[in-house]
Amino acid sequence: MKKLGMMALAALLVVSFTIPAWAMESQFGGYWRTRMWTAQNFTGEDRTEDQDVSAVDTRTRLYYTAVFHENLKFVNKFEFNSYWGDTNGGDIGADGMGYFRIKNSYADFTMGAVNAKVGIQGAALARGFLFDDDFSGMVVSFNGGGVSIPLIWMKPYEGGMGQDANDLDVDYYGISPVINIGENISINPFGLLAFSNDASAWGKTASINGIATDELSLWYAGLNFDAKFDMFSLWATGIYQGGDVDLVNNTSVDFAAWLAAVGFDMDMNWGGVHGQFFYATGEDSTEEDWEKFWVPAGQSYYWAEIMGLGKLGDVSFAQVSRNAPGDQIGNIMAGNFGVTVKPADKLKITLDAWYAALAEDINVNGSDENYLGTEIDLVFTYELVKGLNLDIIGAYLFAGEVTTMDDVDEADPYEIGTRLSLSF
Repeated sequence: MKKLGMMALAALLVVSFTIPAWAMESQFGGYWRTRMWTAQNFTGEDRTEDQDVSAVDTRTRLYYTAVFHENLKFVNKFEFNSYWGDTNGGDIGADGMGYFRIKNSYADFTMGAVNAKVGIQGAALARGFLFDDDFSGMVVSFNGGGVSIPLIWMKPYEGGMGQDANDLDVDYYGISPVINIGENISINPFGLLAFSNDASAWGKTASINGIATDELSLWYAGLNFDAKFDMFSLWATGIYQGGDVDLVNNTSVDFAAWLAAVGFDMDMNWGGVHGQFFYATGEDSTEEDWEKFWVPAGQSYYWAEIMGLGKLGDVSFAQVSRNAPGDQIGNIMAGNFGVTVKPADKLKITLDAWYAALAEDINVNGSDENYLGTEIDLVFTYELVKGLNLDIIGAYLFAGEVTTMDDVDEADPYEIGTRLSLSF
C-alpha cells in the first residue's frame, strides 16, 4: 500500500508537469500541524497510569487538483502522519513512510444541472452526528432553483469473490437535499440506509449483544435547520434510527433510537458567545429494542477536549476519559456554554464549560450513576506570523462517578498542549 501510494503521487506529479499548460490548470494546497501535549488521569485514577501520555506528532496534508475545464476536475488529497520518536518517519534518519495515506482521489464533473463525484472522497451528514469521514463511492447532486439534492452511495465493506460473497457486502445509501429559504434560512432533510444480506463479515456489524448477525437493514431519517441573522446564528439537528437486524439464532433485533442537538453563536466586536446541547439515547436493558444511538462506522463529532477528543484528541492513544463516547455520539447528554474574546488583532481566547452525563445509568459499586463530569477548556490562539497559528490548550475535568468508577485513588483528568498549524 505504501509503494502504491508513492507511485500514485509520483505519477500525478509527472502528469501535472507534462500535460500542456493550455490543457489543464493545476491547483495545490494543504494543511500542516505539529502538536505537543500531555494527558493525565484519563482513567479517572492516578494509580495505573494506563492512559497517561506525553507526545509530539506532525501531520501533513497535500492537496492536488487537476482542473481540465469548468466542468471537470480530478481531486487528490494525501496525508503523512508521524509521532516524534516512532520508527515510521519520526526517528533518526526520518526515512519512514510517515503513515502515508491516500485520503481522497476522485473525479468531479458537471453535466448541466447534475454534478457527480466518483471515487474516494469525504462527506458530512448531520454535522457529523451521523457521518463525517472519507469513503469509497459516489455522490450525484441535482442542483437548481435554490435546491440541491445529493444522492450518496458508500461502500463500507466488500464481500469479495466466491459463492454468495456478494451477500457479505455492506452498502450505505443516502439522500441529503438542501433547501434555501431566502438568504438566512436553510433546511436539510436527510436519510441514510445501511444494508447487507449478511452483515457478519464486517467487524463493525458482525454481532449484536454477542450474537452473529445476518441480514441488516438499518436506517436513519433526520433534519438539519440553520438560520443566520446578522450577528446571531442558530442550528438544530434531529435524527431517528430505525430498522432491524436478523441474528443467526433465528431471532431479530429492532432499532429504535434517536438524537437531538441544538446550538447557537453570537458574534460581537469584542468576540462572542456560543453554546450547544445534544442528547443521544442509550441502551435500556429492560427493553427488547436496541435503543442506543449507534452508527456502524463514519460518525465523528468532536466536542470537549477530554471527553470528546477536541483539538488534541488522539484515538491512537485511546485519549478519551473513561466511559466518555469521544466523537462517537451515543448514550450521552451534554451541554456547553462558551465565550470568545479578541483582546488584540492576532490573539483570540476561548473559554468553554461542558457538563456531560450518560443517557442511561451504569452500575458503580452497586449504585446507578450517570455523571461523567464538568469540563473546563481554555484555548489561546495567536497568529505568530501571517498564516501560522499557535494554539495553547488547557483542559480539566471535574470527574464524576462514571469517570472515576469510585476508584480508591480517583483523580481528575487533565490535558495541556500546544498546536502549531498552517493552511495553504
